[in-house]
Amino acid sequence: MWQDPIVKETRDLRDEYARQFNYDIDAIFNDLMAKQAMHPERIVSFPPREPAVSAVAGRDRKRASS
Repeated sequence: MWQDPIVKETRDLRDEYARQFNYDIDAIFNDLMAKQAMHPERIVSFPPREPAVSAVAGRDRKRASS
């Protein structure tokens, strides 16, 4: 089966990174948060958005208010 070399490299790097922390998700999270704190200028944040209302939810709202 054909394998994409870029995908393989990415997965290998991800596995190598996780192995450094013995695959402990909390340790990985703490490391990523520490790296993020070192570079606050790289963080992008957007204002919160209003949740989208589906056509079904909008129709149900109209019925409830009638």
